[in-house]
Amino acid sequence: MYISITKQHLGSTFSQSSGDFVSYLEKENEDKALELQEHFFNQYNDRVSPEQVIKDIDGNTAKLRKRDPKFYSLTINPSQRELKHIRNDPERLRKYVRETMRNYADAFYRDTPVSVDSIKYYAKIEYKRHYKGYDKAIKENQPFKAKIVKLEHDLVKIRNGELDGNTKIVERQISKLKAQAPHQIDGKMIEQGMKKEGLQTHIHIVVSRKDSSNSLSLSPGSSHKASEAKLNGNPVKRGFDRDTFFENAEKTFDRLFKYDRNFVESYTARKMYHKNIRLYFAHLMKLPTNERSVAFKLLGKAGVKLPLLNIPTNQVQLAIKTIKQFRKVLDKARDAGSIGI
Repeated sequence: MYISITKQHLGSTFSQSSGDFVSYLEKENEDKALELQEHFFNQYNDRVSPEQVIKDIDGNTAKLRKRDPKFYSLTINPSQRELKHIRNDPERLRKYVRETMRNYADAFYRDTPVSVDSIKYYAKIEYKRHYKGYDKAIKENQPFKAKIVKLEHDLVKIRNGELDGNTKIVERQISKLKAQAPHQIDGKMIEQGMKKEGLQTHIHIVVSRKDSSNSLSLSPGSSHKASEAKLNGNPVKRGFDRDTFFENAEKTFDRLFKYDRNFVESYTARKMYHKNIRLYFAHLMKLPTNERSVAFKLLGKAGVKLPLLNIPTNQVQLAIKTIKQFRKVLDKARDAGSIGI
């Protein structure tokens, strides 16, 4: 499970309204019949129109300055393993989102407790993802793509009489390069814009910066976890604890659906990986045999290859070269968005 929180993009090229973002989230409905379209939903309603979403988010901005974010975007990205566990069921996902937004409310540190009813949000389930330039498959296919583009340009020139050459030979060269590219789907070289294979279901959530009463500012982008400041000489509580939110959102999924989470799938593991790769590696090697086996399988599916035999389990004995290589391949997988843990 991976959850991201992003503030509204502001600047000369971005609108002050949530309209563009809401329209973007409607893209999967464009070619669908009305009965097959996915709708926005919130804590209590399963069907909210895009127009209502825009009206509610844009109208809930009292006392916010022009340069202040008016809304935040949350993206919930279950792994394919998690999606398989719940059978990719949209009803279960809606149930999970509603419980997760309770976790979101609980993560705010305020004098008056924040409840889910204080949060104005709308969510939308999407089922597709497409390959983008930063994906591992696109990057590793790029050298082949560059050669193909050049040959295709040459082919046009040959046909126009601008370049000497044999079109059939060039066409064969292009076909050969496409077949040699390391990443393929059904025999076709993966290129930008192609639909990703497997379960790709995820949820986008647009959350108003202001609470439902349009009086209290609730920023999950606060740099303060839980602290007190003085306002007009009086102490006030402030902050949003992202760690608490991410950890509780993960526990909520496990509780709701009786999911047996492996160490490498956990938020705790991700934090450990970034803070102390040696400790992460040592913990990984000390897992019970069956759990370690599952961990290696999950990492393997993510493109991380590890020498499974003769790896020392004592932290002092851990080989620096092995750890560096481990970090390199895991970083590469994570950065490319291909890691499903």
